[in-house]
Parts: sequence; C-alpha cells; structure tokens
Amino acid sequence: MSNSVAQEISQRAAVAARAVATLTEDEKNKVLQSMANAIRKHQDKILEVNENDMKAGREKQLSDSMLDRLQLNPERIEGMATAIEEIIELQDPVGSRKPFNTRPNGMVIEKMRIPLGVICMIYEARPNVTADAGALCFKSGNAVILRCGREAIDSSKAIAAALHEALRECNLPEDVITVVPTPDRELMLELLQQDDSIDLVIPRGGEGLIHFVSDNSKIPVIQHYKGVCHLYVDKDADLDKALALLLNGKTQRTGVCNALEGLLVHKAVAAEFLPRVAEALQDKGVKIHSDQKSASYFNEPDVIADDAFGEEYLALEIAVRTVADFDGAMEHIQNFGSGHTEVIATENEATAQRFIRNIDSAVTMWNASSRFSDGGQLGLGAEIGISTSKLHAYGPMGLEALTTEKFVVTGTGQIRD
Repeated sequence: MSNSVAQEISQRAAVAARAVATLTEDEKNKVLQSMANAIRKHQDKILEVNENDMKAGREKQLSDSMLDRLQLNPERIEGMATAIEEIIELQDPVGSRKPFNTRPNGMVIEKMRIPLGVICMIYEARPNVTADAGALCFKSGNAVILRCGREAIDSSKAIAAALHEALRECNLPEDVITVVPTPDRELMLELLQQDDSIDLVIPRGGEGLIHFVSDNSKIPVIQHYKGVCHLYVDKDADLDKALALLLNGKTQRTGVCNALEGLLVHKAVAAEFLPRVAEALQDKGVKIHSDQKSASYFNEPDVIADDAFGEEYLALEIAVRTVADFDGAMEHIQNFGSGHTEVIATENEATAQRFIRNIDSAVTMWNASSRFSDGGQLGLGAEIGISTSKLHAYGPMGLEALTTEKFVVTGTGQIRD
C-alpha cells in the first residue's frame, strides 16, 4: 500500500474528529445507543463472519488463548452492546472545567478537558476492541482508526458496519470509526508516520507487536508489553480467601492480561497452603512451574531456576515460589512483574498498605481477584487498553484517558507590563 492511502485514511479521520468534538453529551449518547442497537440487530451476521474467522484460525493452528480472544458468541456480542450502554451512563469529560488559580491581577485560570483528536488502535485477534474502542473514542470526542490483525479483520469489519449504520442514521461521517481495510504491514508502517493527523497510537496484542509499533512510530505510543500478574499470600492471609483468589485469577479465563501468572507464598504458611494449592490446581489441570523450595508439594512440577520466572503463559500454567518474607515477595515482583496488576492476600492492614505504597504497578489489589483489573470492572465502562507506561495514562484507560487538558484564562482586559 502506498503512503497516499495512509495519508487519506488519517486525514479523513482528522476531519471527522472535528465533527465529533462539537457534539453535546446528549447528542453523543443518542448515537451510542444507536450503535448498541445496531450491534444487536446484526448479531447473526457478525456471528456468521466470526465463525469463518474462527475456522481460518483453527486451520492456522492459532494458540488456544488467541482463539479465545477471537471467538464471539451471543453472550459476548450482548456484552459489547451492554458495554456501549454503560459508556452512555458515564459522565462525558469533554468540556469539564476545574479551577486552577486566580492571579493577583484578577485573571481566572481554569483547566478544561478536550479530546486528543485521532486515536489509532492496532490490535490482533480481539474483534470486540472494534466496538469498545469505537464507542470510547466517540464519547470522548475523538475519531479512531482501527487496524486489526488478519485473524479478526472480517469480524471487525462486520462490527464496524453496524457502527457505521448508526453513524449514518445520525448524519455523521463513517470516518469517525475507520477499520483499515487490509492487515498489510506496510500500510500499518505508513500510518505510524502520520503524526500530522494522528495524535496517539494504542497497540493491544503480544509483546512483539507492541515493540514493533513502539520502535517504528513517529506518534506517541501507549505501551503495555505483557501482563505478568502475581498473587502474594502473606503470613497473615486468610487461606480460604487466598485460594479463591488464586483459582479465579488463574483459571476463570487464562488468555487475558489480568490472569495470574505467578504465586508467591510466605514460608510461614507454605506447609499449610501449598498442599491445598496443589490439589486445587491439579483438579483444574494447571501445570506448575516451581522453585526448589515449593517443588515437594506438587506432583512432578517443572522446577525452574531463580532467573526463569516472569513468563506470561496465557494458559493453564503458573509459576510458584516460596519467599522468606514480605521483602522477598517485593523483590520478586520488582524483578519479574510487568507493571500490570499485583495482588496481596492478607488480613494485616499495615502489611497491605505497605504493599500498596511500595509496588510499582498500574493496579494494586488487596484481597481482590486480579481479574477485576479491567476498565469495565473498575467502573470506566469498556476500556480502550491498559497502560503500563506512565505517560500520559497508567492502568486501564477509559474516557478521561482519551482527553487532555488546556488552560482557559478569563480576564477583564489585563495586559502584561
């Protein structure tokens, strides 16, 4: 694909972004409801197309985790529509003002939220991102360019067709939500050079994709390389509670970035807790990778070296380590965590607060499953992504993270001496 195609896509999106930026919250909410209705209306068509994508994916021997992300069913399609309706209920950040200060000369300084402009989403086998990103960007006053991987491109186009129907009904340009028509990598590279029209790039997918985008983009990139999430079971943990957190975090859904990949157990409770872990995880078919201290509690575990932790399995596998104390758990997380989500199970509030303060992670949790590290579960509505870099957002990204602030100065004729 030539540079002119990428330029045309990005420039048309920039024009469309100006149309969205002027809409009121009520106007945006009416369009969003039309989008949710259209997704439900076209469910059968979307499922038909998705089944073809799934068939092709199985033929290509995609991993179980990727097939899980690719697959749609009536419940997931209803989830997409419901997520859009949840976004309707969220307060629109665009135009909101907050006082900054009043200068000695009487000028009143405020900060006002404004859209970023054009967002480029690059993602792999996640067709639901089409609806989530489209709705979030729209509500926050932005246009979005969606570049989907070849595994899910037809499903994404089918979802986008429903969203476009809603836009047309509301007399808005389809370029508000653009699905790049081909997964051609050259076109993606050209899009990453369009810094005159595109304001932010958000890649969602494997570590290789995110490195590729970060290395080749002239546009700022929100980064989230992988999700290596840990559960630390403290010496003061309620072990029943800790076991429930472990099973939910590891086995409820494995192919997602907020699934647990590591279990750290304080040595004071290892002898009581790890046999229960071994039995429960064996029942779920979970493969164990363990350090030497923990190995005796499991049936034929894969014993790994101290420097071999930190893998993102995205499968029924987990790494287990016995630590000497709280500081040992902190050191492990510092060395092997990915800055995504870290969980502590403890009934000691002082220990929990120390964990929360000391852990450098986008989300820290006390006695709650890592699976709640999700924009929808945290009350953001559908999330557009999770940032593990700290500029300009950190953690699950909702509406506010898709805006920025400008200064508004109100005077009465003041001039500078």
